[in-house]
Amino acid sequence: MRLLRGHRSILVRLTDERLAHILEHPEMKAMEGAIEQTLLRPEYVVQSSSDPDAHLYYRFFPRTQVGEKYLCVVVKVKGSDSFVLTAYLTDTVKKGEVLWSEKP
Repeated sequence: MRLLRGHRSILVRLTDERLAHILEHPEMKAMEGAIEQTLLRPEYVVQSSSDPDAHLYYRFFPRTQVGEKYLCVVVKVKGSDSFVLTAYLTDTVKKGEVLWSEKP
């Protein structure tokens, strides 16, 4: 298990099981460092519209194995405990309440 420093200095757990699950997907190979970068310096943090305890951290990457994509790291926040549920590449930032944006 790893403890990663997230946006606004929160600690986010990333278990070996979750990381292995994420890296099973071919397009996510070699994206481990990008997961940490996205947590630390997201461009957007969006509250999931289907689960208010899930925060979606987004950062745009111009070069991935499948082209220009946002990396979305889904973090479950339960009180003082935060942990990564999953991470995936996507074309767009999902709808939901924007909790933080680096763009005004």
